[in-house]
Amino acid sequence: MTQTILVPMDYSELSKEALRTTLSLHPDAEVVVLHVIDWHASDMGPGGWGSTPHDWDDWLDEAHEHADGLFEEARDIAAEYDVEITTETTVGEDAQSIVSYAEEHDVDLIVMGSHGRSIPARILLGSVAETVVRRAPVPVLVVR
Repeated sequence: MTQTILVPMDYSELSKEALRTTLSLHPDAEVVVLHVIDWHASDMGPGGWGSTPHDWDDWLDEAHEHADGLFEEARDIAAEYDVEITTETTVGEDAQSIVSYAEEHDVDLIVMGSHGRSIPARILLGSVAETVVRRAPVPVLVVR
């Protein structure tokens, strides 16, 4: 039976390390790299996208382009281990989106970095990893 492992990735080194850890510990698993586009964590919050709906569309298109770059980097890391990965993008709040994905896609394990935000942002917004650990329907391995 193939194990499905979800690796949420942002632009932090710890999320890349979580992917490396996954690939080294579980070389035969199906690995899904998930990037959450979270407007809460953006500097362009509600009302900050300008005066037209096109401003939101432009912001979202740019966020997807950044995600494509992140996925290219993830594929390069996976190639070092001679493994292919699946990539997914979703728009929403980080922790809730990760938990929802795990619930909806029969994930067996979540492997994630302990933090991706700066210390002030973690204090103000809370730790995504901590929330996922508390709410996930499956075991969570947190990489530090």
